Amino acid sequence: MASTSTSLTLPVLPLDDEVVLPGMVVPLDLNDPDVRAAVEAAQAAARSEPGKPKVLLVPRIDGTYPGTGVLGTVEQVGRLADGDPGALIRGRGRVRIGAGTTGPGAALWVEGTRVDESAPEPLPGHVTELVKEYKALATAWLRKRGAWQVVDRVQAIEDVSALADNSGYSPFLTTDQKVELLETADPVARLKLATQQLRDHLAEQDVAETIAKDVQEGVDKQQREFLLRRQLEAVRKELRELNGDSKDAAEESDDYRARVEAADLPEKVREAALKEVDKLERSSDQSPEGSWIRTWLDTVLELPWNERTEDAYDIQGAKAVLDAEHAGLEDVKERITEYLAVRKRRSERGLGVVGGRRGGAVLALVGPPGVGKTSLGESVAHAMGRKFVRVALGGVRDEAEIRGHRRTYVGALPGRVVRAIKEAGSMNPVVLLDEIDKVGSDFRGDPAAALLEVLDPAQNHTFRDHYLEVELDLSDVVFLATANVLEAVPEALLDRMELVRLDGYTEDEKVVIARDHLLPRQLERAGLRKDEVTLDESALRKLAGEYTREAGVRTLERSIARLLRKIAAQHELGERKLPFTVTDEELRGLIGRPHHVPESAQDPAERRTAVPGVATGLAVTGAGGDVLFVEASLADPETGAAGLTLTGQLGDVMKESAQIALSFLRSHGAELELPVGDLKDRGVHIHFPAGAVPKDGPSAGITMTTALASLLSGRLVRTDVAMTGEVSLTGRVLPIGGVKQKLLAAHRAGVTTVIIPKRNEADLDDVPAEVLDKLDVHPVTDVRQVLELALAPATNGATPEVPVAA
Repeated sequence: MASTSTSLTLPVLPLDDEVVLPGMVVPLDLNDPDVRAAVEAAQAAARSEPGKPKVLLVPRIDGTYPGTGVLGTVEQVGRLADGDPGALIRGRGRVRIGAGTTGPGAALWVEGTRVDESAPEPLPGHVTELVKEYKALATAWLRKRGAWQVVDRVQAIEDVSALADNSGYSPFLTTDQKVELLETADPVARLKLATQQLRDHLAEQDVAETIAKDVQEGVDKQQREFLLRRQLEAVRKELRELNGDSKDAAEESDDYRARVEAADLPEKVREAALKEVDKLERSSDQSPEGSWIRTWLDTVLELPWNERTEDAYDIQGAKAVLDAEHAGLEDVKERITEYLAVRKRRSERGLGVVGGRRGGAVLALVGPPGVGKTSLGESVAHAMGRKFVRVALGGVRDEAEIRGHRRTYVGALPGRVVRAIKEAGSMNPVVLLDEIDKVGSDFRGDPAAALLEVLDPAQNHTFRDHYLEVELDLSDVVFLATANVLEAVPEALLDRMELVRLDGYTEDEKVVIARDHLLPRQLERAGLRKDEVTLDESALRKLAGEYTREAGVRTLERSIARLLRKIAAQHELGERKLPFTVTDEELRGLIGRPHHVPESAQDPAERRTAVPGVATGLAVTGAGGDVLFVEASLADPETGAAGLTLTGQLGDVMKESAQIALSFLRSHGAELELPVGDLKDRGVHIHFPAGAVPKDGPSAGITMTTALASLLSGRLVRTDVAMTGEVSLTGRVLPIGGVKQKLLAAHRAGVTTVIIPKRNEADLDDVPAEVLDKLDVHPVTDVRQVLELALAPATNGATPEVPVAA
């Protein structure tokens, strides 16, 4: 324990923001009035006392003094190194400051008592270890500074108090830390404090040195890389001059770097592009990787990352454009109008981007060929004020066609979607995915599966092409996919698209299309003017109704083209004068006889339903709706060929429908007054003409039942009646699909009465009004109603001849 003794009266020498510890020798400037007053007062007092002049060194921190000072002796008064007067003062020991008193000179005098700073003898073991630790730390710090002479002096200090006070020379200690050392009287506690301060400083110094080393290494690496690049440029320049090349690879890489930095790219795309530029700079001229990187950079820089066309929000104008370019197709026009209206409202309310996704759309246009699915895409783009690009998917079998090839392959390219965006020059075009139902798959993958991400509104804002390997936002693109057969489109892909059906045109719509669109186009292609050849509406109607029988208008356009070519050739040969008006009477002389005469217009004896056992059904094919005839006959009992025979390339479902129809008639023959006994020993043959065309589905159930009933009863099926519907074993008529297409086909074929299932009555809302006005549609629930409507009454009780198959 430290104790106090020896009272002293000393002049105060204040030290501003500076602390002197015992054992330290410091020079002080006598130009400072406080220093001069204290030294002169000490010298005056020393004249009457033996020994050197004594002062009390007290730190003055922000105008305040601590309770402990240091007794100092004035060792020498003279000149400092700069020539100013100064005094050399040595700290002798701690003094506890007491009350003020009087003394000679202008200095402040105080009373004080010496502090006993002796350590216990002998030193305890832990103190000895503390002394060793401090010396080791001090030696390590001094060696880093190159102060080898000071190391020896520190190692020679044995006194614990003097060793602790030696840290007063440490430049890294703050004034507060030195004051804390000054006020700690116990030498062991003071040594612990000095050791901890020195240890903390060395730890901070290690961290600082590590950081400085890392920084220096980075600077050295940059300088070395700069030097090596300059040398590499020089070598390349010499090689270029030697080989006679004019373009420098380094200049080319610098050009790519400038283009990337100047381009308006998303941040992540910019980072990826700059990495590739770095690779290009490091690659040699002979490396094939250089050409791959250049191709990739060209592709990225050519993509319109932030280019977007402004949508035309004139809803009335967009609707007018669609009406002018396409007749009919109200469902599609209505959907596009809805889309534009929603886009307009989102734009007005600042909701252009919601959850990172923009307001794109994915529509699937499904319908037979020739109804305008492909041309509709261009009209939609025109109405919206967007760029249009078509992607043909028919026959595509490689997944890489959609997602792109990996860059490791020679000749790798981005997928068709990325190329479409690049071709359009904007990030929000209208992209038509044509013939999506014709996509195939093989060992190279399934393109339809790759389309799942492209057409999914929840995912396509982060679409990644295998070639680009950066995210591409497709959420603002309007995708229009076209297909002929809905069943050929995978269910998962269909689930991501909004389905819009185009079931074909009515005869009136075909006449309007031919007059407003097809005829002007074909007149121009034939080199004729509008005032030279005119087609009467009766001629157009006959062309649409009797020369063609299709859901679309392609064959109709070919017929018009053939007609105009004929007229142009006759005019050039001098056989016909212009102008000329074509009526329905001139058609046969120009392009021959019509190919599709309605059954009702034929001679009754030549009609297909002129014999019992033939009924008219309705079906849906890839080309739209169509009329289907079902023929039934009984085998001669002498042949012994019992059972049911089905021909016409029928699928399993249609074969089962035939079995159900036959079973129903066998079980309800007596009720229907049909001679079903003949069915036991005689074979039944049901045939569907056009045997080369595969057929399947349940919708011919009531047609086969009617044909068999007509065969057994001998009653003819009415020529003007066509029917569609599935039949059950109990005679119920069940719902089917494709009602609109089937009714359009019936209308084209000249049928006036159509029988449909009662549960399909709601589908009549989709059928054009002009078609319903010309058809007598009977919704039924039971086969008995079908037979009552379809079978003609027996003639005078006579039994017509029943067709027999030998």
